[in-house]
Amino acid sequence: MTQNHDNTVSRKGKHLTYSERCQIAILKKENYSNRQVVDVLGCVPQTINNEIKRGTVTQLNRQNQNGKVYDYYHDVYDADAGQAAYEKNRLNCGRRPLWADTDAFIDWADDMMLLEKWSPDVVVGFARKHELFDPAIIPGTTTLYQWIDRGIMKTKNMDLLEKLSRKPKSSRHGNRPNKRVLGKSIEERPEAVGTRKTFGHWEVDTVVGNKTKSDAVLLTLVERQTRFEVILKLAGKGAESVNRAVRQLRERAGAYFGQLFKTVTSDNGSEFAGLHDALQDVANIYFSHPYASWERGTSENQHKLIRRFIPKGSPIGNVSENQILRIQRWMNDYPRKILGYATPHDTFVQAFRQERLTA
Repeated sequence: MTQNHDNTVSRKGKHLTYSERCQIAILKKENYSNRQVVDVLGCVPQTINNEIKRGTVTQLNRQNQNGKVYDYYHDVYDADAGQAAYEKNRLNCGRRPLWADTDAFIDWADDMMLLEKWSPDVVVGFARKHELFDPAIIPGTTTLYQWIDRGIMKTKNMDLLEKLSRKPKSSRHGNRPNKRVLGKSIEERPEAVGTRKTFGHWEVDTVVGNKTKSDAVLLTLVERQTRFEVILKLAGKGAESVNRAVRQLRERAGAYFGQLFKTVTSDNGSEFAGLHDALQDVANIYFSHPYASWERGTSENQHKLIRRFIPKGSPIGNVSENQILRIQRWMNDYPRKILGYATPHDTFVQAFRQERLTA
């Protein structure tokens, strides 16, 4: 075989293939030196030296001479042995996976997701914000989702109450005729409300259960800046039920109602027909455009949290006042990414205190 005496070509970072190992075996059978093999394959000398050392095996040759059997042992390079050694070493290389050293975090994260119904993002963000663990063992949100997918966590995908799959906006409502607006349009609402930089601006909506006239409904109010939620159970969806609940809310807030409620934004449901009259002396009421739920996006997002406990179609009449209070408390104690992983309750209290100081 003709030797190739070209200068060695460095292949830094490249691993030998099985085909190259077979070529090494052929060259060694033809008594090529390690340096000559280097010249042929274009590898660095140490790569070939290490490979031949790993892939060398002892073979037995048995010869029969004049009726006697003689055993001869000699060392040869074997491509299959070299490949096997390479694959075994590859299994043991690489850094130790992060999850192998994070038992404390994994146990805590499982408790938060399974018992407190926290999302993986909230788990990671809260742990980092409050420095609950060494930062080196807290994974990213994407990594935590991967651990769940791979079965490393007790938490399973079916335990995650919302793995979002966003659907494109449908335009099926685009040709609907305009519906009468019950009062001031959202277009008249001050721009400052949309920025969420000021406190005291609310969205109001209802959550229905099985959509029967006899079933109870939930009246929900959410403060736009802090995401603080108030949930009230109503006997029905009529305007009188809503007005009665609003009057009770005013009584509970007392003299602070005007500081707490500066504006209220509603949809054009008939249940809110009397909202303007009920609150016009203390708050400005605005109504979103018909079939434009995105104009009250805060309420829509809050309703997704409520649906974790009261799925669509479930009769709300069967949900007790204590259960509703627990849902409200859970929502207000649930850390939010948008709030820097603070809770709506803490953010609301801080904002209201500041409002009173500047009043």
